[in-house]
Amino acid sequence: MSMNVLVLGSGGREHALVWKISQSPLINKLYCAPGNPGTASLAQNLVVNPCDFEAVKRAVLDYAISMVVVGPEEPLVRGIADYFASEDTLKHCFLVGPGKIGAQLEGSKDFAKAFMQRHAIPTADYASFTREQMAKAVDYLTQLKPPYVLKADGLAAGKGVVILSDIQEAKEEVRAILGGKFGIAGNKIVIEEFLKGIELSVFFITDGINYKILPYAKDYKRMGNGDTGPNTGGMGAVSPVPFADDAFMKKVEERIIRPTVAGLAKEQIDYKGFIFAGLMNCGGDPYLIEYNVRMGDPETEVVMLRLQSDLLALLHALAKGCLATTSIEIANDGAVSVVMVSGGYPQDYVKGCPVLGLNKVRDAMVFHAGTQVHEGNIVNSGGRVLAVTSLHTDLREARRNTYKAISEISFKDVYYRTDIGLDVI
Repeated sequence: MSMNVLVLGSGGREHALVWKISQSPLINKLYCAPGNPGTASLAQNLVVNPCDFEAVKRAVLDYAISMVVVGPEEPLVRGIADYFASEDTLKHCFLVGPGKIGAQLEGSKDFAKAFMQRHAIPTADYASFTREQMAKAVDYLTQLKPPYVLKADGLAAGKGVVILSDIQEAKEEVRAILGGKFGIAGNKIVIEEFLKGIELSVFFITDGINYKILPYAKDYKRMGNGDTGPNTGGMGAVSPVPFADDAFMKKVEERIIRPTVAGLAKEQIDYKGFIFAGLMNCGGDPYLIEYNVRMGDPETEVVMLRLQSDLLALLHALAKGCLATTSIEIANDGAVSVVMVSGGYPQDYVKGCPVLGLNKVRDAMVFHAGTQVHEGNIVNSGGRVLAVTSLHTDLREARRNTYKAISEISFKDVYYRTDIGLDVI
């Protein structure tokens, strides 16, 4: 059996997924839409917008695609899985990702928090407020101790969470979010109790009844060394993490993963795809911060290096309903990924600068995140440009190899954190 597979998306996550799927003996032809110069070396890129469902359908039919793997969250939240289910001509094609209701676990923070409460999943205390309840939201802050965690309810491109220590600043931010700072994503706000601890990203794949746990990772969201500066889409990731030992991961499985999957089944939510549980380790106990309904970025880059199993075979088992009898193998090796970003990110930055030295890299994978080809040269086209990633039996060596590879690459005003992984090593 061989399959034609289409991966939707254009970032480092999608390059890592394409890289992993391309190794499967089950693959016949591999496509990525719209992809990037990195995916182009492993698959055929298609000029298709993942949120243009009609265009995705045409691609599936034109290229005889039998599986679509959705990388980013937006198509899922907009209902691409429901669209596929409603189209007779797409019945042959399996889409990896939840339907619109399941995607609300990421698409609405209020929906996610209510789901956690219904299924007794440990999480921070919270309250939700609509635009019409702005005065109540501001007043609610006075009942909390700082710092204040403010979240726009909807998708805000990873920028919808603000943590502030000053109550006046927090009140102004509440007014700004409910006043339209994040557009319709801020029609509702979730205000949470602050949890102090270490973050961990846990990934699993589920058919809504059974699940398999993938490698976990720790990502680094803040711009500067020592976790300082503004939040970003992610400046790096490491896997595994020493504090997530067997005892801790047993708690994660019992208190978070099992109740999540049982909750989906109980509520008859159709879910066939990835779940990313963003956790906080608070004194040895896991608390759920948020769900994502797809793989994370840059965590996917380290997760795929550590996953020894055939990813496509795993996804095929998901499609055929035999996930329960499928085994999963994970390397004991450590992986470190460091993101090279354009100067000025996460604010304004210059695009179109040539990326040099990619051909000099040894002992590391360079996943393209924000690049394109211009006049025969690879140039930066986004804030996060490359995710340089290494795997080694020793996490220290993996880290060393990643930074050695980074030293070979250059582009105008390049910036990256120099402390990724140091805290866990």
